[in-house]
Amino acid sequence: MIPSLLPTYNRVDLAFEQGQGSWLFTAGGERYLDLAAGIAVNALGHANPDLVEVLTRQAARLWHISNLYTIPQQQQLADMLVDASFADTVFFTNSGTEACELAVKMARKYWHDKGQEGRTRIIGFEGSFHGRSSAGIAAAGGDKLTKGFGPLLPGFTHLPFGDLDGLTNALSEGDVAAVIIEPVQGEGGIRPVADDDLKAIRAACDAAGALLIFDEVQCGMGRTGKLFAHEWSGVSPDIMMVAKGIGGGFPLGAVLATEDAASGMVAGTHGSTYGGNPLACAVGAKVVEIINDPAFLEDVRRKSGLLRQKLEGLVASHPDVFDAVRGSGLMLGLVCKAPNTDVLTACYDAGVLCVPAADNVLRVLPALTIEDDDLNEALARLETAAKTIEGQGT
Repeated sequence: MIPSLLPTYNRVDLAFEQGQGSWLFTAGGERYLDLAAGIAVNALGHANPDLVEVLTRQAARLWHISNLYTIPQQQQLADMLVDASFADTVFFTNSGTEACELAVKMARKYWHDKGQEGRTRIIGFEGSFHGRSSAGIAAAGGDKLTKGFGPLLPGFTHLPFGDLDGLTNALSEGDVAAVIIEPVQGEGGIRPVADDDLKAIRAACDAAGALLIFDEVQCGMGRTGKLFAHEWSGVSPDIMMVAKGIGGGFPLGAVLATEDAASGMVAGTHGSTYGGNPLACAVGAKVVEIINDPAFLEDVRRKSGLLRQKLEGLVASHPDVFDAVRGSGLMLGLVCKAPNTDVLTACYDAGVLCVPAADNVLRVLPALTIEDDDLNEALARLETAAKTIEGQGT
């Protein structure tokens, strides 16, 4: 029998019919503690009452009208993002993948309009993930993403993670339009870029005149304890991709840019049928309002410290299962010694959800609103999973 769903996912035999806060429930009433958050999407937990209220109110009024008309909800959210960031202008998409497409177009159009049509090359880094579109896989460059999908979109160079000398050499060739980087790699195994390295990358781009693109699709929207992860380094990009947490579970993405970087994107150069629709932007505005509250971000930082301390203890107690903890804020990775797929299965059996990543890592990405009691319960369930793995080795 041919499956009705394209088999591009190795789905787990788990189906949830309800969520509340950091918990998910199956039809049979089984409870799972969610440390995946829809892969860092459900930033405010499941069925957040503030988001439900905004979504319901807007749904009763207007869902979609298209970008042929002024959309007040879109303007409100754009103003909020500009006020809270380096950006002067915003374009709304439906996903991070769409945001990547625009970021690449924007960078290349910038140089075309400057009369430097040959300045098209974009430099990325090994282990990155920028979505599944043609531009996204070309920007990331890994075999897992690109094999079989050639010919790839040309004009991308990939450097080893952290190769600043290679970056300087590449930039010196004069054909680089932009550098694209995640301040914290997600799919690549929760690998933060050191603040000093981000500063050095910004300085190298400035020296060469190249644009700097930050991909904050996964690490942005409060996940590291600041609204955007790059804020910790004290440097800003020229273009930034945002998605996942900005909609709190509702499909929404955005590209933020300086006026200069976006100068080539005039009327007719880009568009989106659904991007920036009233429903998504109403929800997004509420998400930004909640997350960008200084008290909320301070609490995220407090929980981050608490969770990291607990995970460090877990690693120390189970050295045959785990090797280290790395990451930033509530974007943490358990580097495993046992195969991470085996540990993930044990987590499912213990009623806790995590997300696998490269480099034999399990991602721990709880809702930013997770309660302290749920953090304690999370560690208890992770302990159970670790003991299961240890038992399998005896």
